[in-house]
This record gives sequence, C-alpha cells and structure tokens, in this order.
Amino acid sequence: MLFGNLLSAQIDFSKDPLPSSFLNEMDKRIQAGDYEQLTSVVIAIDGKVFFEKYYNGANENTLHNTRSATKSFAALLVGMAIDKGHIASEKEPIIRFLQHKLPEENKDPRKDLITIEDLLTMSSILECDDNNQFSRGNEERMYLIEDWSRFFVDLPVKAYSYGPKPEQQPYGRSMSYCSAGAAILAEIVQSAINSKVHLFAEKELLEPLEITDYKLHFTPMDILNTAGGSEYRSRDFLKLIQLCLQEGRWKDRQLVSATWIKKATSPKVNAWEGMDYGYLFWLKNFGSGEGVPSFAMAGNGGNKIIAFPSLKAAIVLTATNYNNRKAHQYTDEILSKYIVPALQETDRSTTMKTH
Repeated sequence: MLFGNLLSAQIDFSKDPLPSSFLNEMDKRIQAGDYEQLTSVVIAIDGKVFFEKYYNGANENTLHNTRSATKSFAALLVGMAIDKGHIASEKEPIIRFLQHKLPEENKDPRKDLITIEDLLTMSSILECDDNNQFSRGNEERMYLIEDWSRFFVDLPVKAYSYGPKPEQQPYGRSMSYCSAGAAILAEIVQSAINSKVHLFAEKELLEPLEITDYKLHFTPMDILNTAGGSEYRSRDFLKLIQLCLQEGRWKDRQLVSATWIKKATSPKVNAWEGMDYGYLFWLKNFGSGEGVPSFAMAGNGGNKIIAFPSLKAAIVLTATNYNNRKAHQYTDEILSKYIVPALQETDRSTTMKTH
C-alpha cells in the first residue's frame, strides 16, 4: 500500500485543477442538481489536491456531519490503544474493560466471549440490527436511553433465524449493522487508557494532523460518540483518509501502526454481494469491469471518505441527503462514472510519461 513519497506526505492544496472531461461533466451534473444536496468533492493524488469544489452553500470551512462515516474513528482509536499497550489485541473480550457495566438483563455466559473484534466487524452475537425496525438493538431505541453502553450489554443473544449462520458465511462471521456496538467502543477505549477518550483522540490523532476546526458529538453520558456524527471540514476528512492510505504515517510520525491499518482495511466479514467490511471500514470496487478496490468511511446521506490504494488517491464526498434511499447510489455513480475513470486516465498518462 505504500507509495514512496506518500510515506510521510502531508496534503498539498496548491496544485492546479486536474484537466479531465470526466470531472467537468461531473461538476456540471452536480451544479444542475442531478445528485441532490452534494456539498463537497475533494480529490487528491499522491497527497496533492487536484480537484476541490463545494456546492449547495458549503465552502472549505463548512463542518460536515457525515453521520456514520466517523464510526471509522473508533477503529483508529482502538488501533492506537493497542499500539500503545493499553489493549493487548482486538481479540480481547470486551468484558475486561466493562466490569462497571456487566449485564443486568438477558444474562448469558456467551456474552463473556464477545470480543472487541466482534464489535469492529459488527458481528457480535447480540441482537442488534439498525436495518430492522423490530430489532431490540435498533439504534433508534438506543437514542432514547441515557446509557448507551448499558443498552448494548443488556441486549439478548440473537437467534440467527434468518439467513446463514456465521460458520456458513464468508470469513466465518455474520454481519448486522449495529451502531450501539460502535458506540460502546469509545467506552472500552476510555476504560483501557483510563482517560477521556476524546482527549486521547485530540492529542494522539487530531493535533498531529493539524485538525483544529471541528465539532465533536457526545453521548448523553458525556463519552465521545463513536456511533457517528462528529463534524469536520472536508480538507480534514481528507487528511484522515490520506493517513490511512499512508499506512498510519504522517510526516515523521507513525500515528497508527501500519499493521493495524492493514487489518482495518482488509475484509473481515461480508456485508452483502459486492461489499465487504473490515474494522468499521467499507470495502468495495468502483469503476467499470471488475472495478478498482477501495476502502472507505461511509455514512447516511451518501457521505464517503474513500481511498483507492492502487491509484494513490484519496477522495472526500460529502452530502446532506440524509435518509434518501438514492443517496449512496448518487455517490457510487459519481465514483464509478466520473472520478475513477478520471483517476485511471491520469494514471495512464503518468505511466506513459515515465516510459
């Protein structure tokens, strides 16, 4: 995944626009409103920004609520806690860090075996599915409760009544999208480091990346909300995905280990056909034919903060199409129809010049 000068690069916003008929057409369609409420598109190659535009009243200082895209922060925080020795590994049972939150309802010895990795892959045995309105663990029920961690640990064990069981699935896991599991990761890290998790994030991640303008969201118990929602500028989202593209290194510092970034952005569970999931990162191919592999932070509204390692590219797409069923179709189309072809065109041109 490393690309020479990308190893310690920082973002360069001084480059000229990337000449591309694909991007010109994309820009026209966005301005015409074809993609509804798209607010920014930022594209960097080799850490250099060649396209940056804002739409629908947004500008470079706008703080974007990308909803669940910031779940991926939890993966980075867990990795950093492991790197620093606060957590032995993602295989650790969560109960070791939640002695103050032992289950009071639906007690079951199998809960003692739930690991951090189960939460990172949204494949724990607890009955939690945001896509099922009848699920006991649906996030809308969690938001009514003050203590989200208590909400999660007290959930019942799921029956696996529908669809194949974990052992019948690719990678041996069965995924159900669970915001409550992502939310409790913040308390697990906080317990492990014995300090406020948002202060840990600011010191070890945001400050080194020189991210200074943001709005953090918290749970009712005043713990960083790693289920999503914290707000950042598009340029700062770009730094975060560029950090992952650089295997956790920024300038002269290794902020997150390369080993962890590789784990987080490698497939661990199948979400649905054509979509795998790592540690709170989405994995999908975009473009024509077999497509180009990517890993992404993604959230409601069509928000995507995405990297294409083979193209050395980092992209930010922000939107406010919340709860619009076409929202992700819009940004998927933008990526496959315009951005990936433009990147491939540039990659071919660069290759020809070097030979």
